[in-house]
Amino acid sequence: MNKEAFRNEIQALTEIRHRNIVRFYGFCSTNKFNFMAYEYMERGSLGTNLRSEQGAMELDWFKRVSIVRDITQALSYLHHDCNPSIVHRDITSNNILLDEECKACVADFGISRLLKPNSSHWSLLAGTYGYMAPELTYVMKVTEKCDIYSFRIVALDVIHGTHPGDLLSNLSLSILVKDMLDSCIPLHNTDQVTTNQVLLVILIAMQCINTVPQARPTMQEVSQRLSSPKSLPAFDNHSYQALTLNHLINIV
Repeated sequence: MNKEAFRNEIQALTEIRHRNIVRFYGFCSTNKFNFMAYEYMERGSLGTNLRSEQGAMELDWFKRVSIVRDITQALSYLHHDCNPSIVHRDITSNNILLDEECKACVADFGISRLLKPNSSHWSLLAGTYGYMAPELTYVMKVTEKCDIYSFRIVALDVIHGTHPGDLLSNLSLSILVKDMLDSCIPLHNTDQVTTNQVLLVILIAMQCINTVPQARPTMQEVSQRLSSPKSLPAFDNHSYQALTLNHLINIV
């Protein structure tokens, strides 16, 4: 971590307190080394768990929905409850840490930005390829909507079991919902409440895809929708197997 990122991380983490943001204990800086002390997260990164066969199997659908909800609550806090608002700018599955009970915490604030009033918020291109909002490649203006786009990729990462790059390149309304899910965890054997929440995560992720930043929902709206989900029709195994993204969108 370079000096600017080191200072940025300290500045951000000393200002915020939230159960879904990694707890910062302190730092030590010398001429040769920089150290930061954080809360220990037993399971490591979300990305590592999803890429591990055993780790992925242990993340059942209930836990995966809870992880997505934890992320929305952290980002809603950063965007709406901090003054000034904080944009993380590097929301990826590798920057989400899990504790022993699979509680998710957002980490790595090295390139975060405070959205101070009367500031232009222009920036050099920064973030992780595959998670960055497309407008950053030509506008390079930092807003909360950048995090919302990145959240959408992470949410699909959790649902799909891996980075959804191939899925997104072939995405259409005719795609079967079952083909969007991690095949190692069957959904049709899950209780109806959790199934509805998984389907809702997919719907919300689709809303966050909008190429027009202003058309994306706020993280506060996303968090509220996941905390108070609407009930969906019950699907038997046959109707679930034939459920398309278009059908799912139209029944909500």
